[in-house]
Amino acid sequence: MQGVNPPIHSIRRILRVKLMTFANLKKQSRLGNLTSKLTKEIEKMNTTGSSNADDRLWKLEVDKAGNGYAVIRFLPAPDGEELPWAKVWSHAFQGPGGWYIENSLTTLGGKDPVSEYNRLLWNSGNDADKDLARKQKRKLTYISNIYVVKDPTNPENEGKVFLYKFGKKIFDKLTAAMQPEFEDEEAIDPFDFWKGANFKLKIRKVAGFINYDKSEFDISTPLLDGDDGKLEEIWNKQYPLQPLIGDDQFKSYDELKARLMSVLGSGRSIPASAEAVSEKSTQTTSEPTSESAESAFGNMKSESEASSDSSESSFEEDDAMSYFEKLANEN
Repeated sequence: MQGVNPPIHSIRRILRVKLMTFANLKKQSRLGNLTSKLTKEIEKMNTTGSSNADDRLWKLEVDKAGNGYAVIRFLPAPDGEELPWAKVWSHAFQGPGGWYIENSLTTLGGKDPVSEYNRLLWNSGNDADKDLARKQKRKLTYISNIYVVKDPTNPENEGKVFLYKFGKKIFDKLTAAMQPEFEDEEAIDPFDFWKGANFKLKIRKVAGFINYDKSEFDISTPLLDGDDGKLEEIWNKQYPLQPLIGDDQFKSYDELKARLMSVLGSGRSIPASAEAVSEKSTQTTSEPTSESAESAFGNMKSESEASSDSSESSFEEDDAMSYFEKLANEN
């Protein structure tokens, strides 16, 4: 019966299409097109983030040269909260045993094993130890709600509320806007719906590091022309900030210490001079000795507990965001 089996010429056409598809696949491989497509897809993944990324967070997408531009508006404190930002200290560095990427307990005013270890390194009198402490220093991150006014690379983000993570450089610009240096500059509250100003975020790559120096505030104008209905709608869409620094966002001291020991590896040692500083020992030895990081943690009491985290050594104070982003890109 006709129609039960396809005509022979139809079978040949189907086989020819399949053979042409395979031949095309081989041709693309020979020309390097497959690799090119995969490379582009990987670049896209690295730029836009993985599928399990937090969709509440907004990040400015930069081009291959490391440049990016957008206009955002910092929003007031969420309902029931006093401050329009949350402040988080964290550590991110690589050791023989892998990466250490953890929130620091100093955020909550507590002791943190990495800060204690870094203090010993810094006080050892050894330049190599100081360099290591710098690489392991705390990173300060602020998190605020923002309204995206203009995002040329991803225009679908415009008109939406996001969480935005930023470092000390951007925060300095916020404080400078609130506390101008010169008489002819008018103070503004960047987080105010009506008296605030749009922030022109401009990113450049300078000497391999991300640079925000060109970023600036526009003149003070009400957001969305001061339409209270629209502003209230935006305010109701803001994300709570305090849960971002809740106790459940931090591991215990013992858990962090165990992770640190794993990352440092068994070969890591604490300089004897640092041990002496920690113990405030007056004893001297004919030859400097060193001990394991594990045992050194037991001798950190006097020095680390005597000073609060508000008086961290200079290596802990400056903004390390660009450093860690560069470090991550190199790996």
